[in-house]
Amino acid sequence: MAILVVGSIALDTIETPHGKAVDILGGSAVYFAYAASFFDRVNMVGVVGEDFPDEHVKLLHTRMIDTEGLQVIKGQTFRWVGSYEGEMNNAKTHSTCLNVFENFQPIIPEKYKNSEVVFLANIDPDLQIGVLSQVTKPKLVVCDTMNLWINTKKKSLTKLLGMVDIAVLNEGEARLYAGTQNLIKAAKHLLEQGPKYVIIKKGENGAMMLSSHGFFATPGFPIEHVKDPTGAGDTFAGGLVGNLAKWGKVDKASLRKALIYGCVMASFTVEDFSLDRMKKLDNKDISDRYLEFVNLTNFHF
Repeated sequence: MAILVVGSIALDTIETPHGKAVDILGGSAVYFAYAASFFDRVNMVGVVGEDFPDEHVKLLHTRMIDTEGLQVIKGQTFRWVGSYEGEMNNAKTHSTCLNVFENFQPIIPEKYKNSEVVFLANIDPDLQIGVLSQVTKPKLVVCDTMNLWINTKKKSLTKLLGMVDIAVLNEGEARLYAGTQNLIKAAKHLLEQGPKYVIIKKGENGAMMLSSHGFFATPGFPIEHVKDPTGAGDTFAGGLVGNLAKWGKVDKASLRKALIYGCVMASFTVEDFSLDRMKKLDNKDISDRYLEFVNLTNFHF
């Protein structure tokens, strides 16, 4: 099933204990689209400035990611500068220059409007709602968000939650939205807002999912050398949604399997800066790590 993703496209400058990379390709739509493209067709909507390198667009095309929805306008591309220290669990933001992204208004091309799967990456919830008004009866809608929108546009975000099938948040965002430190209570509160499933990302500790059918949790895949965790959450979403699109169904079994694939894709991303590790991937690498993950968590002998 064709996947539509709407989100940010950025040029990041990142420093970790393992090095520094300047003006590298980033953004929620990019990480999601690249990961999801290993499973199904992806249509991307985003905005960049005139300074956006052609080589990045060509890279997306190597994965058959359709960029007709990529708006190129006068000005500079969204830029983020950040760093990680120690355990690298949290990024320290040094500067954020929204540039052309500040006034981004998603325009869905005609040929994207019948996309069967929609992923609303982290942007203003009013814009996410606007995207849904432009698409034609998608079979699956998944959204992400961030602390900023929970603090400043909770009413709009709550409206959005009632319009999606799956809500994906990290543990800090879930706690902030629900006003509780208990993740089970937070997930239940989010579920009450309307989505059929709530998935909470827990970084290196994996993910958990709650629905009316019950609870499921998975650890993260153990990685010995983490070089850059930027984009891991969006890559997780790409693996999750891409796998659901590939099989064309959303049920207890497919969701659990997709959650594992999300963790697998995220585990590759953190091994290098930007998309550098994922650029070296093939389907066998993904299948092998998935089987390794299954063996790792198997307790039936």
